[in-house]
Amino acid sequence: MIERALELAAQARLLAAPNPAVGCVLVNPAGQVIGEGHTQATGHAHAEVMALRDAAARGHSVRGASAYVTLEPCAHQGRTGPCCDALIEAGVARVVASLIDPNPRVAGQGLARLRAAGVEVEVGPGAQAARELNLGFFSRMLRASPWVRMKLAASLDGASALANGQSQWITSAQARADGHAWRARACAVLTGIGTVLADDPRLDVRDVPTPRQPVRVVIDSDLQTPPDSRILQGSGSVWIYTATQGSGREAALIKRGAHITHLPEAGAKVDLRAMLADLARREINEVHVEAGSKLNGSLMRAGLVDELLIYLAPKLLGPGQPMIALPELQTLDQARELDFLSCDAIGPDLRLRARLQAREFWAGS
Repeated sequence: MIERALELAAQARLLAAPNPAVGCVLVNPAGQVIGEGHTQATGHAHAEVMALRDAAARGHSVRGASAYVTLEPCAHQGRTGPCCDALIEAGVARVVASLIDPNPRVAGQGLARLRAAGVEVEVGPGAQAARELNLGFFSRMLRASPWVRMKLAASLDGASALANGQSQWITSAQARADGHAWRARACAVLTGIGTVLADDPRLDVRDVPTPRQPVRVVIDSDLQTPPDSRILQGSGSVWIYTATQGSGREAALIKRGAHITHLPEAGAKVDLRAMLADLARREINEVHVEAGSKLNGSLMRAGLVDELLIYLAPKLLGPGQPMIALPELQTLDQARELDFLSCDAIGPDLRLRARLQAREFWAGS
Protein backbone atom coordinates (compact mmCIF):
# COMPACT_ATOMS: atom_id res chain seq x y z
CA MET A 1 0.00 0.00 0.00
CA ILE A 2 2.90 2.35 0.71
CA GLU A 3 4.34 1.48 -2.70
CA ARG A 4 1.06 2.54 -4.28
CA ALA A 5 1.05 5.71 -2.17
CA LEU A 6 4.57 6.46 -3.46
CA GLU A 7 3.35 6.02 -7.06
CA LEU A 8 0.62 8.54 -6.35
CA ALA A 9 3.09 10.93 -4.73
CA ALA A 10 5.27 10.79 -7.84
CA GLN A 11 2.28 11.99 -9.87
CA ALA A 12 2.21 15.13 -7.71
CA ARG A 13 5.87 16.05 -8.19
CA LEU A 14 5.20 18.68 -10.87
CA LEU A 15 2.06 19.98 -9.14
CA ALA A 16 2.74 20.21 -5.45
CA ALA A 17 5.60 22.70 -4.96
CA PRO A 18 6.19 24.45 -2.67
CA ASN A 19 4.28 21.76 -0.75
CA PRO A 20 5.72 18.25 -0.61
CA ALA A 21 4.52 15.64 -3.10
CA VAL A 22 2.47 13.19 -1.04
CA GLY A 23 0.34 10.15 -1.86
CA CYS A 24 -2.38 8.50 0.24
CA VAL A 25 -4.20 5.16 0.00
CA LEU A 26 -7.22 4.28 2.15
CA VAL A 27 -7.88 0.58 2.88
CA ASN A 28 -10.95 -0.82 4.66
CA PRO A 29 -10.72 -3.50 7.40
CA ALA A 30 -11.25 -6.20 4.74
CA GLY A 31 -8.06 -5.09 2.96
CA GLN A 32 -9.79 -3.43 0.00
CA VAL A 33 -8.56 -0.10 -1.41
CA ILE A 34 -11.45 2.34 -1.05
CA GLY A 35 -9.79 5.67 -1.85
CA GLU A 36 -6.64 7.18 -3.33
CA GLY A 37 -5.25 10.65 -3.77
CA HIS A 38 -2.19 12.85 -4.10
CA THR A 39 -1.32 16.45 -3.35
CA GLN A 40 -2.88 18.99 -5.69
CA ALA A 41 -1.57 22.38 -6.78
CA THR A 42 -0.82 24.99 -4.12
CA GLY A 43 -3.94 26.10 -2.27
CA HIS A 44 -5.87 22.98 -3.18
CA ALA A 45 -6.44 19.69 -1.37
CA HIS A 46 -3.67 17.55 0.09
CA ALA A 47 -3.32 13.82 -0.52
CA GLU A 48 -5.38 12.71 2.50
CA VAL A 49 -8.34 14.90 1.63
CA MET A 50 -8.21 13.76 -2.00
CA ALA A 51 -8.27 10.12 -0.85
CA LEU A 52 -11.24 10.80 1.46
CA ARG A 53 -13.10 12.49 -1.41
CA ASP A 54 -12.29 9.55 -3.67
CA ALA A 55 -13.67 7.10 -1.10
CA ALA A 56 -16.85 9.15 -0.75
CA ALA A 57 -17.23 9.32 -4.55
CA ARG A 58 -16.98 5.52 -4.65
CA GLY A 59 -19.64 5.25 -1.96
CA HIS A 60 -17.36 3.88 0.76
CA SER A 61 -17.29 4.70 4.45
CA VAL A 62 -13.75 5.13 5.81
CA ARG A 63 -14.70 4.43 9.43
CA GLY A 64 -12.22 1.88 10.76
CA ALA A 65 -10.02 2.16 7.66
CA SER A 66 -6.23 2.42 7.46
CA ALA A 67 -4.55 5.35 5.74
CA TYR A 68 -1.17 4.78 4.08
CA VAL A 69 0.48 8.14 3.48
CA THR A 70 4.02 9.07 2.39
CA LEU A 71 4.38 11.97 4.84
CA GLU A 72 2.91 12.78 8.23
CA PRO A 73 -0.55 14.36 7.89
CA CYS A 74 -0.24 18.10 8.50
CA ALA A 75 -1.48 19.60 11.75
CA HIS A 76 -1.57 23.31 10.93
CA GLN A 77 -3.89 25.70 9.15
CA GLY A 78 -2.05 26.87 6.07
CA ARG A 79 -3.53 27.35 2.63
CA THR A 80 -5.70 24.33 3.51
CA GLY A 81 -6.92 22.82 6.79
CA PRO A 82 -5.14 20.20 8.94
CA CYS A 83 -5.19 16.76 7.28
CA CYS A 84 -4.85 14.95 10.61
CA ASP A 85 -8.19 16.43 11.71
CA ALA A 86 -9.83 15.34 8.46
CA LEU A 87 -8.69 11.75 9.05
CA ILE A 88 -9.87 11.81 12.66
CA GLU A 89 -13.27 13.21 11.74
CA ALA A 90 -13.67 10.57 9.03
CA GLY A 91 -13.11 7.80 11.58
CA VAL A 92 -9.84 6.38 10.28
CA ALA A 93 -8.50 3.78 12.75
CA ARG A 94 -4.86 3.50 11.63
CA VAL A 95 -2.31 5.71 9.89
CA VAL A 96 0.94 4.41 8.39
CA ALA A 97 3.25 7.31 7.45
CA SER A 98 6.61 7.04 5.72
CA LEU A 99 8.15 10.11 7.36
CA ILE A 100 7.64 12.76 10.00
CA ASP A 101 7.05 16.14 8.34
CA PRO A 102 10.18 18.34 8.79
CA ASN A 103 8.08 21.51 8.69
CA PRO A 104 8.43 23.05 12.19
CA ARG A 105 4.68 23.78 12.14
CA VAL A 106 4.06 20.03 11.94
CA ALA A 107 7.14 18.05 13.11
CA GLY A 108 5.26 15.23 14.83
CA GLN A 109 2.23 17.24 15.93
CA GLY A 110 0.00 15.61 13.33
CA LEU A 111 0.91 12.13 14.55
CA ALA A 112 0.53 13.21 18.17
CA ARG A 113 -2.96 14.53 17.46
CA LEU A 114 -3.89 11.27 15.74
CA ARG A 115 -2.63 9.20 18.69
CA ALA A 116 -4.50 11.43 21.13
CA ALA A 117 -7.69 10.69 19.19
CA GLY A 118 -7.10 6.94 19.54
CA VAL A 119 -5.73 6.37 16.03
CA GLU A 120 -3.01 3.73 15.75
CA VAL A 121 0.12 5.22 14.17
CA GLU A 122 3.13 3.61 12.48
CA VAL A 123 6.07 5.53 10.95
CA GLY A 124 8.83 4.34 8.64
CA PRO A 125 7.71 2.20 5.67
CA GLY A 126 8.92 3.72 2.40
CA ALA A 127 10.92 6.44 4.18
CA GLN A 128 13.88 6.59 1.80
CA ALA A 129 11.77 6.71 -1.36
CA ALA A 130 9.44 9.31 0.15
CA ARG A 131 12.42 11.47 1.12
CA GLU A 132 13.91 11.23 -2.38
CA LEU A 133 10.63 12.47 -3.84
CA ASN A 134 10.86 15.56 -1.67
CA LEU A 135 14.57 16.36 -1.46
CA GLY A 136 13.94 20.04 -2.01
CA PHE A 137 11.20 20.34 0.61
CA PHE A 138 13.34 18.57 3.22
CA SER A 139 16.32 20.73 2.31
CA ARG A 140 14.31 23.94 2.64
CA MET A 141 12.86 22.90 5.98
CA LEU A 142 16.03 21.47 7.53
CA ARG A 143 18.69 23.78 6.04
CA ALA A 144 16.70 26.87 5.02
CA SER A 145 18.21 26.36 1.57
CA PRO A 146 16.95 24.70 -1.61
CA TRP A 147 18.32 21.44 -2.99
CA VAL A 148 20.78 22.44 -5.73
CA ARG A 149 21.11 20.17 -8.75
CA MET A 150 23.68 21.18 -11.37
CA LYS A 151 23.03 20.01 -14.93
CA LEU A 152 26.07 19.57 -17.17
CA ALA A 153 26.47 18.43 -20.78
CA ALA A 154 29.84 17.45 -22.18
CA SER A 155 31.82 15.25 -24.52
CA LEU A 156 33.32 12.03 -23.22
CA ASP A 157 36.61 13.83 -22.67
CA GLY A 158 34.88 16.45 -20.50
CA ALA A 159 34.52 19.48 -22.77
CA SER A 160 31.32 21.47 -22.29
CA ALA A 161 32.13 23.66 -25.29
CA LEU A 162 34.84 24.15 -27.88
CA ALA A 163 37.63 26.58 -27.07
CA ASN A 164 35.80 29.19 -29.19
CA GLY A 165 32.67 28.78 -27.06
CA GLN A 166 30.54 26.74 -29.48
CA SER A 167 28.42 24.23 -27.54
CA GLN A 168 25.14 23.73 -29.41
CA TRP A 169 24.67 20.87 -29.55
CA ILE A 170 27.11 18.45 -27.95
CA THR A 171 24.39 16.10 -26.69
CA SER A 172 21.36 14.70 -28.47
CA ALA A 173 17.77 15.89 -28.76
CA GLN A 174 16.78 13.04 -26.43
CA ALA A 175 19.19 14.30 -23.78
CA ARG A 176 17.88 17.84 -24.14
CA ALA A 177 14.29 16.65 -23.71
CA ASP A 178 15.32 14.70 -20.61
CA GLY A 179 16.99 17.84 -19.30
CA HIS A 180 13.71 19.71 -19.75
CA ALA A 181 11.99 17.07 -17.62
CA TRP A 182 14.44 17.86 -14.84
CA ARG A 183 13.82 21.58 -15.34
CA ALA A 184 10.10 20.90 -14.97
CA ARG A 185 10.45 19.24 -11.57
CA ALA A 186 12.50 22.15 -10.19
CA CYS A 187 11.02 25.28 -8.66
CA ALA A 188 13.70 27.46 -10.23
CA VAL A 189 16.20 27.27 -13.11
CA LEU A 190 19.36 29.23 -12.37
CA THR A 191 21.99 30.60 -14.75
CA GLY A 192 24.62 33.31 -14.90
CA ILE A 193 24.99 36.45 -16.95
CA GLY A 194 27.75 34.80 -18.99
CA THR A 195 25.30 32.24 -20.32
CA VAL A 196 22.64 34.90 -20.94
CA LEU A 197 25.07 36.99 -23.02
CA ALA A 198 26.67 34.07 -24.87
CA ASP A 199 23.64 31.86 -25.62
CA ASP A 200 20.57 34.07 -25.06
CA PRO A 201 18.64 31.09 -23.62
CA ARG A 202 14.96 30.99 -22.69
CA LEU A 203 15.49 28.42 -19.91
CA ASP A 204 11.81 27.53 -19.79
CA VAL A 205 10.28 24.07 -20.14
CA ARG A 206 9.30 23.36 -23.75
CA ASP A 207 10.20 19.78 -24.66
CA VAL A 208 7.96 18.05 -22.11
CA PRO A 209 4.43 18.78 -20.81
CA THR A 210 4.33 20.71 -17.55
CA PRO A 211 1.53 22.23 -15.43
CA ARG A 212 3.75 25.18 -14.46
CA GLN A 213 6.92 26.97 -15.45
CA PRO A 214 9.77 27.21 -12.95
CA VAL A 215 11.05 30.62 -11.95
CA ARG A 216 14.08 31.67 -14.01
CA VAL A 217 16.91 33.06 -11.88
CA VAL A 218 19.90 35.02 -13.23
CA ILE A 219 23.07 35.85 -11.29
CA ASP A 220 24.07 39.19 -12.79
CA SER A 221 26.43 41.15 -10.56
CA ASP A 222 26.68 44.23 -12.84
CA LEU A 223 23.13 44.15 -14.28
CA GLN A 224 24.27 43.41 -17.81
CA THR A 225 21.14 41.48 -18.81
CA PRO A 226 19.84 43.02 -22.06
CA PRO A 227 16.17 44.07 -21.75
CA ASP A 228 15.42 42.22 -25.00
CA SER A 229 16.90 38.93 -23.76
CA ARG A 230 14.85 35.83 -24.52
CA ILE A 231 14.96 34.90 -20.83
CA LEU A 232 12.69 37.89 -20.16
CA GLN A 233 10.15 36.66 -22.69
CA GLY A 234 7.42 34.08 -22.39
CA SER A 235 5.51 32.92 -19.33
CA GLY A 236 6.97 32.53 -15.86
CA SER A 237 8.77 34.85 -13.49
CA VAL A 238 12.36 36.08 -13.84
CA TRP A 239 14.35 36.96 -10.72
CA ILE A 240 17.70 38.71 -11.14
CA TYR A 241 20.22 38.82 -8.29
CA THR A 242 22.75 41.61 -8.53
CA ALA A 243 25.42 43.53 -6.63
CA THR A 244 24.59 46.79 -8.46
CA GLN A 245 21.92 49.21 -7.34
CA GLY A 246 20.24 52.34 -8.63
CA SER A 247 21.15 52.26 -12.32
CA GLY A 248 18.96 53.01 -15.31
CA ARG A 249 19.48 49.43 -16.42
CA GLU A 250 17.56 48.27 -13.35
CA ALA A 251 14.50 50.30 -14.29
CA ALA A 252 14.57 48.91 -17.82
CA LEU A 253 14.67 45.33 -16.54
CA ILE A 254 11.88 45.94 -14.04
CA LYS A 255 9.80 47.38 -16.89
CA ARG A 256 10.28 44.06 -18.71
CA GLY A 257 8.89 42.22 -15.67
CA ALA A 258 12.10 41.16 -13.90
CA HIS A 259 12.23 41.10 -10.11
CA ILE A 260 15.57 42.58 -8.95
CA THR A 261 17.22 41.63 -5.65
CA HIS A 262 20.43 43.25 -4.37
CA LEU A 263 22.70 40.86 -2.49
CA PRO A 264 26.27 42.16 -2.78
CA GLU A 265 29.30 40.66 -1.07
CA ALA A 266 32.99 41.55 -1.10
CA GLY A 267 34.36 41.98 -4.59
CA ALA A 268 31.12 43.41 -5.98
CA LYS A 269 29.76 39.92 -6.60
CA VAL A 270 26.43 38.38 -5.64
CA ASP A 271 26.44 36.58 -2.30
CA LEU A 272 25.53 33.10 -3.53
CA ARG A 273 24.79 31.65 -0.10
CA ALA A 274 22.49 34.56 0.72
CA MET A 275 20.85 34.12 -2.69
CA LEU A 276 19.96 30.50 -1.91
CA ALA A 277 18.64 31.52 1.51
CA ASP A 278 16.47 34.13 -0.18
CA LEU A 279 15.15 31.53 -2.63
CA ALA A 280 14.23 29.31 0.32
CA ARG A 281 12.33 32.18 1.94
CA ARG A 282 10.42 32.48 -1.32
CA GLU A 283 9.48 28.79 -1.03
CA ILE A 284 11.84 27.47 -3.70
CA ASN A 285 12.48 23.77 -2.99
CA GLU A 286 14.72 22.64 -5.86
CA VAL A 287 17.11 24.74 -7.94
CA HIS A 288 18.20 23.40 -11.34
CA VAL A 289 21.48 25.03 -12.41
CA GLU A 290 22.27 25.44 -16.11
CA ALA A 291 25.23 27.78 -16.18
CA GLY A 292 28.75 28.18 -17.53
CA SER A 293 31.91 26.82 -15.99
CA LYS A 294 32.61 30.05 -14.06
CA LEU A 295 29.36 30.16 -12.07
CA ASN A 296 29.42 26.37 -11.75
CA GLY A 297 32.85 26.66 -10.19
CA SER A 298 31.77 29.45 -7.84
CA LEU A 299 28.83 27.38 -6.57
CA MET A 300 31.01 24.30 -6.17
CA ARG A 301 33.83 26.12 -4.38
CA ALA A 302 31.28 27.63 -1.97
CA GLY A 303 29.98 24.14 -1.13
CA LEU A 304 26.49 24.95 -2.39
CA VAL A 305 25.93 22.06 -4.84
CA ASP A 306 24.10 18.92 -3.74
CA GLU A 307 23.86 16.85 -6.90
CA LEU A 308 25.27 16.65 -10.41
CA LEU A 309 23.20 15.70 -13.45
CA ILE A 310 25.70 15.00 -16.24
CA TYR A 311 24.96 14.16 -19.86
CA LEU A 312 27.96 12.67 -21.68
CA ALA A 313 27.96 12.48 -25.47
CA PRO A 314 29.92 9.75 -27.29
CA LYS A 315 32.24 12.36 -28.79
CA LEU A 316 35.82 13.49 -28.29
CA LEU A 317 36.30 17.24 -28.69
CA GLY A 318 39.87 17.75 -27.56
CA PRO A 319 40.85 21.09 -25.98
CA GLY A 320 37.75 22.97 -24.92
CA GLN A 321 35.99 24.62 -22.02
CA PRO A 322 35.56 22.65 -18.77
CA MET A 323 32.23 21.78 -17.19
CA ILE A 324 33.24 23.36 -13.87
CA ALA A 325 36.04 25.88 -13.33
CA LEU A 326 37.85 24.54 -10.28
CA PRO A 327 41.28 25.44 -8.90
CA GLU A 328 44.23 23.20 -9.61
CA LEU A 329 44.83 20.55 -6.96
CA GLN A 330 48.22 19.60 -5.62
CA THR A 331 47.35 16.18 -4.22
CA LEU A 332 44.69 13.58 -5.02
CA ASP A 333 43.32 13.62 -1.49
CA GLN A 334 42.10 17.17 -2.16
CA ALA A 335 39.59 15.86 -4.72
CA ARG A 336 35.89 16.31 -4.04
CA GLU A 337 34.28 12.97 -3.34
CA LEU A 338 30.95 12.01 -4.90
CA ASP A 339 28.58 9.06 -4.81
CA PHE A 340 27.20 7.81 -8.12
CA LEU A 341 23.43 7.39 -7.96
CA SER A 342 22.68 6.12 -11.45
CA CYS A 343 23.95 5.74 -15.01
CA ASP A 344 21.33 5.56 -17.78
CA ALA A 345 21.35 5.63 -21.57
CA ILE A 346 19.37 8.60 -22.92
CA GLY A 347 19.34 8.20 -26.69
CA PRO A 348 22.98 7.92 -27.73
CA ASP A 349 24.19 9.69 -24.59
CA LEU A 350 24.81 8.68 -20.99
CA ARG A 351 23.13 10.39 -18.05
CA LEU A 352 25.07 10.23 -14.81
CA ARG A 353 23.71 11.32 -11.46
CA ALA A 354 26.15 11.90 -8.63
CA ARG A 355 25.70 13.36 -5.17
CA LEU A 356 28.27 15.25 -3.16
CA GLN A 357 28.95 13.36 0.03
CA ALA A 358 29.51 16.44 2.15
CA ARG A 359 26.01 17.74 1.41
CA GLU A 360 24.07 14.89 2.97
CA PHE A 361 21.82 16.09 5.77
CA TRP A 362 19.45 13.24 6.47
CA ALA A 363 20.67 12.19 9.91
CA GLY A 364 17.81 12.57 12.34
CA SER A 365 15.28 13.61 9.71
